Amino acid sequence: MSTTTRTTAPSAAAPSTSAPSAAAESRLVETRSYPPAPAPAGAWNAEAGLYAEASADPLGFWESAARRLDWAEPWHTVLDWTPPTPDPATGELSVPAARWFDGGRLNVAENCVDRHVRAGNGQKVAVHFEGEPGDRVSVTYRDLQERVSRAANALTELGIGPGDRVVVYLPVLVETVVIALACARIGAVHSLVFGGFSAEAVRFRLQDTGAKLLVTSDGQFRRGQAVEVKSAADEAARDLPALEHVLVVRRTGQDVAWTEGRDVWWHESVDRASAVHRPVPFDAEHPLFIIYTSGTTGKPKGLVHTSGGYLAHTSWAHWAHFDARPEDVHWCTADLAWVTAHTYEIYGPLSNGLTQVIYEGTPGEPSRERHLEIIERYGVTVYYTAPTLIRTFMSWFGDALPEGHDLSTLRLLGTVGEAINPEAWVWFRRTFGRDELPVVDTWWQSETGAAMLAPLPGATTLKPGSATVPLPGIDLSVVDAHGAEQPPGVAGTLVARRPWPGMARTVWGDPERYRDSYWRDYAGHGAHGGYYVAGDSATVDADGCFWILGRLDDVVNVSGHRLSTIEIESALVADPSVREAGAAGVDDALTGQAVAVFVIAAGGADVPALDVPALRARVAAEIGPIAKPRFVVTVPDLPRTRSGKIMRRLLAQLVHAERARRAGRTPDPLGDITSLQNPEAVAAVADSLASLPADDPTVAPEDRHTSHRPHRPSAEPMKEFP
Repeated sequence: MSTTTRTTAPSAAAPSTSAPSAAAESRLVETRSYPPAPAPAGAWNAEAGLYAEASADPLGFWESAARRLDWAEPWHTVLDWTPPTPDPATGELSVPAARWFDGGRLNVAENCVDRHVRAGNGQKVAVHFEGEPGDRVSVTYRDLQERVSRAANALTELGIGPGDRVVVYLPVLVETVVIALACARIGAVHSLVFGGFSAEAVRFRLQDTGAKLLVTSDGQFRRGQAVEVKSAADEAARDLPALEHVLVVRRTGQDVAWTEGRDVWWHESVDRASAVHRPVPFDAEHPLFIIYTSGTTGKPKGLVHTSGGYLAHTSWAHWAHFDARPEDVHWCTADLAWVTAHTYEIYGPLSNGLTQVIYEGTPGEPSRERHLEIIERYGVTVYYTAPTLIRTFMSWFGDALPEGHDLSTLRLLGTVGEAINPEAWVWFRRTFGRDELPVVDTWWQSETGAAMLAPLPGATTLKPGSATVPLPGIDLSVVDAHGAEQPPGVAGTLVARRPWPGMARTVWGDPERYRDSYWRDYAGHGAHGGYYVAGDSATVDADGCFWILGRLDDVVNVSGHRLSTIEIESALVADPSVREAGAAGVDDALTGQAVAVFVIAAGGADVPALDVPALRARVAAEIGPIAKPRFVVTVPDLPRTRSGKIMRRLLAQLVHAERARRAGRTPDPLGDITSLQNPEAVAAVADSLASLPADDPTVAPEDRHTSHRPHRPSAEPMKEFP
């Protein structure tokens, strides 16, 4: 059981007119900490002195980071920054603009492949690939150079040139890495799409980017089955005037429909192309890729990342917080379409010349020990995965990992996604980490490009559940609605107070949306003319460590008490009967919102009913009575984004939809769910709600008079909630 205490502090007011100004706020406080093990000077890549160095001269620090790369032409200006500024006549804000390493020119693919071959490391393995059926291939840096060169020549033959967009709809394959690097090599802009997405989601990205090429496969292996994919690609590509070709990788060998003149086999195009290609440099601000956010409101945003700043931030961050070494075998378990894989599975490890592992399949196929087998087989040294998977392992394996697997090569662990529950963090360290390895918990976003909060493993005291402190060169703060820094322990809005190299430059085709989504709320604040709004609520403790509390619009407001969904979930996951939990605020006529939790039992469908009163009491004991869930619903799965983040707003929407259905009203639309990792979970949660008895208070029709408008609490909020 976690060591926790409950404290009460004045509530933070997020940038919202409905937020209370002086309500009580209950906090889950983690008291365990793990200082770095004593080590001689120089034992770690990044040491404590970097913080002071970067603080004294941030631009000089990032210049040093950029010099780790090979540049064809040097930059003349480190940063050219235009903050959002009101027009004197109209008051309308301008769109902010950043240019990092302006005037510099480089080739991203050359930095990730060719320079390592030139340095004499051509025979070093760049990528160990393992397919779900068990097929394996190891690709050296020289092999990778030839494969990328062939793909670059084939792309050029298909009419793809600098600035053209290429949508990649593939699973985790060597070809996925190759085509991304080939796009970077010729200056095309890639947009990787999860291979399990629907035709609708792929079509949106093709239309939004105006892509000239779609790269897909005949099929893919998923959960032990060969799943045909080409038909979904065909549906996505139907009648798009900008799309000229569909390049198809033969993966499963299935018969697929074929459009002559448009469709091209990879093995007949790429594999037959010349293995010699000379890369040319591009401007540092040349677009490298477009990555789409996912959510249930509005259309996904296509975030644009550019070449020089992104690669400088990515390469340095990977080197620093993962202590990257030439002998490392790095495994980031993310799907290649997720930004984590862009940064820590393609561009970070390859720019640093490491060997890495990529795995096509699911963790439980054909057995639950597949990841343990892969770590042992390839001698993985750095293992970077998501809290969702760690919690799954906890439910599968219990207190100890299965015997018979040698994980002694591991020297560093990492987590990414949403904030990890403290109990899951401790379990990960104790089992995979032998109770001695550093766990590098990272916080960042598609928008940030690379990690923003992360410990330096040789310099930072670790705290379970906290991504600790900003990386050197990064300036983050937790502020109130007026931009003032919050005192320790008081929640507020997480912001970046200074531009950084890996920042997304715009939203593709919609710069005003970029301004309004990330910069409008705090335009004009600080020394740099504006704060970037991450969209997360957070708090900073007395030691300066940051604790992510959830999305600002996921915070539950019960009678003026602003409660963190992540803290509620952490209290539940600490119970051995709970594998996973999602908390959301649902409408309540008395308190504005009530806490509803959706729980996956640790043993799946074959376990006895969960002890709901005990779970509610646990939350009340660890956080406070005000946080006690009003409703507890057992579900088989939870809807998540590709980064593993639980879509809490969607959970609340599903409750409101079921209430509307029982009251005879038309439910509000759910919004875009095509980008979810597991869209089938939406129906599973809806079915669980529909199966509740007619008088169950979660969905009882007498709640039909409640509205979906934000709750505006009274000046005297309730002090406790029974």
